[in-house]
Amino acid sequence: MDVIQAIILGIIQGFTEFLPVSSSGHLRLTQMLFGITDDVMIFDIVVHVGTLVPVFIIFWGDIKELIKKPFQKMTYLLVAATIPTVVFTLLFYDRVSVLFENAVFLAFGFTTTGILLILADKMSKGRKTDKEITYKDAVIIGCVQGLGIAPSISRSGSTITAGLSRGLNKSAAAKFSFLMSIPAILGGLIYHIVEVVNGSAEIEAVGALPLLVGFVTAMVCGYIAIKFFLNLIRRQKLRYFSVYLFILASLILFDIFITQRFVV
Repeated sequence: MDVIQAIILGIIQGFTEFLPVSSSGHLRLTQMLFGITDDVMIFDIVVHVGTLVPVFIIFWGDIKELIKKPFQKMTYLLVAATIPTVVFTLLFYDRVSVLFENAVFLAFGFTTTGILLILADKMSKGRKTDKEITYKDAVIIGCVQGLGIAPSISRSGSTITAGLSRGLNKSAAAKFSFLMSIPAILGGLIYHIVEVVNGSAEIEAVGALPLLVGFVTAMVCGYIAIKFFLNLIRRQKLRYFSVYLFILASLILFDIFITQRFVV
């Protein structure tokens, strides 16, 4: 992997992690377009951690409160939401992860995410704030977050849709989704800790500079994406992202079955 590829992948990860379009799907699709066939799990982990930094920056007030008073309702809600995701990951990740190599499943996942966002718009009349989230809400949202392990199913899109279905207002659904990303991303890092610890050969194959560049790029773009999305979700429809996802899925399928030039 060269530095230019690392920058592009970092930009894609940074922007798509917090927009409801599936960062994992976009990352894998771009790797296919670049012809990157080697295992680059270490790079994926590094850029995901990069996108975690702006969550801490933007939501530092909320996170500081959780650190100062760890035994509070929001902490328990995040734990309740994370447990189903952990269960889903442990049970199904190894089976589902192989589907990332199949572009047809990527197209299917993008389409599914687009449908979820249309449903989200139809359920966006909720009034519950983040202070009114119940444990039942958290568990249901956490179960839906588990769907995010599937190819190109957006974690943020799924969890925001689930939050809206439980009567949360848009801001509360987005905020809880972003706070949920902290244990989700850290959990992914722990899950792949063996690759990180034993990844000296993989680090050498990817290159230290591309890893650093990817991390920084994902961090900066992630910050911009969160700010943009928090502002957008209050006044715009999520279905605009659906249009993009449906077009992207159509282009993937067109290439697979007609041109056969870009993805495999």
